[in-house]
Amino acid sequence: MSRVQIALNVRNIDEAIGFYSKLLGTEPAKRRTGYANFAVAEPPLKLVLIEQPETAGTLNHLGVEVDTSAEVAAADTRLTDKGLETDPEKQVTCCYAVQDKVWVTDPDGAPWEIYTVLDDAATFGPAQVDTPAPARPCC
Repeated sequence: MSRVQIALNVRNIDEAIGFYSKLLGTEPAKRRTGYANFAVAEPPLKLVLIEQPETAGTLNHLGVEVDTSAEVAAADTRLTDKGLETDPEKQVTCCYAVQDKVWVTDPDGAPWEIYTVLDDAATFGPAQVDTPAPARPCC
């Protein structure tokens, strides 16, 4: 199963969770301090909310969640073969999960990731413990 991911910066995580729970008709699949994600079955969507009051209402990043590391590697090869610059990451801790991923940036600077979740993690990123997200997207 593949699904598109949209990661948004929000002013207040609790208010955003309340709104998106009503909008999407489901509760978050994962919730941590300053972070929540919704795994929506129909339409296939991963909505990520990252509490960053200074940039609230803006896009954090976009992505495509895939099932396996092999799919991430195939995407990296496909994008590289098409002449796009990629930034692959393996076994990285991000968004309270261990992931394999590849990053690519669109012509206007919007960051996209193609990723798979390998395991749950206790921290948002490699050097953080339940703190809000860094300015650079990691999910």
